[in-house]
Amino acid sequence: MTAVGLMSGTSLDGIDVALIETDGERVAAFGPSRSYPYSDADRALFFRALKDARTVQRRKERPGCLGEAEARITGRHADALLDFLGMVQRPVDMVGFHGQTVLHRPEQHLTVQIGDGAGLFAAMQRSPFAPRALVYDLRAADVAAGGQGAPLVPVYHRALLAGVARPQPVLVLNLGGVANITFIDGAGEPAACDTGPANALIDDFVMSRTGAAYDAGGRMAAAGRVDEVVLALLMAHPFFRLPLPKSLDRNDFRDWVTQRGGLDAMTTEDGAATLTALTAACVAAVLPLLPRHPQGLIVAGGGAHNATLLRMIGERTGLAVERADALGWDGDALEAQAFAFLALRRARGLPISFPGTTGAPKPLTGGILIGSLP
Repeated sequence: MTAVGLMSGTSLDGIDVALIETDGERVAAFGPSRSYPYSDADRALFFRALKDARTVQRRKERPGCLGEAEARITGRHADALLDFLGMVQRPVDMVGFHGQTVLHRPEQHLTVQIGDGAGLFAAMQRSPFAPRALVYDLRAADVAAGGQGAPLVPVYHRALLAGVARPQPVLVLNLGGVANITFIDGAGEPAACDTGPANALIDDFVMSRTGAAYDAGGRMAAAGRVDEVVLALLMAHPFFRLPLPKSLDRNDFRDWVTQRGGLDAMTTEDGAATLTALTAACVAAVLPLLPRHPQGLIVAGGGAHNATLLRMIGERTGLAVERADALGWDGDALEAQAFAFLALRRARGLPISFPGTTGAPKPLTGGILIGSLP
């Protein structure tokens, strides 16, 4: 079957859309993908929504500008999906809609991804290639059952690695706003966790200093000096001592870094270098918690384009770092592809989270299904 995934990640840079052919267990073929950047006005609204979401106590609450942000998110996804369907010009069976995470507090059994699934399903009927079904809100069931609700992509990583000859165990590292890893060792259930901040802290710091959205290629960090004393203070965070699985909200480290990082006294280059080293050190810190030492590291996500970050990860982990693109994967579209895959698994009643990936009490499916497959 053909499935399209829609992903708006914690970096808040835009919507990734990707098509795959899959039965929810194997990936038969990769289809096209496309990114749809958010406007400056969109990003400003979504960042305000992140602040307003901090007061949310129940999943359906929409204080402050959250209601406006949800309508905007849904509209932007509808525009992207309709454009994408017009581009591919082929029937599609399923859509997986992640929405936008604005709050993630699994210890409170609370995770909030804004996005109106029913509204998006209605909007996509305007296309002559309208998909038959849509799945959204994929994290809530896992969190309600006591899991972390993240990461959900590991089962897709396992499917991808089934077709790749690499010494195992192997790590797949996604560098989005937050970094997460999947540990694959054979055909069994994967292990996974968030490792710590990735692009979010670097992007926000660079934006505040220069107005640029990110440190392109890691050039600012490459020109700076890592403050190892500050880095050691930041790595004292108790999160790094927690066993797997574990997950983070985009803003979990913001106050910690503000209080201990001393970034205000650093040059832009030194601050970027220290935050980039923090991301690398977070990845290294997870290695002693894994069942076995990995033989290699495959990197995807926006951070895979940051050469300085990849170099630091290699230095601090001692692992050979390989970009996902080198395996024939699309590292930028991989998470969107994953939510297409997860949506089809949900439609078939297959689990999307596992005790070793989210801490769920048993393998669980999740998500709300609208429509049906033949």
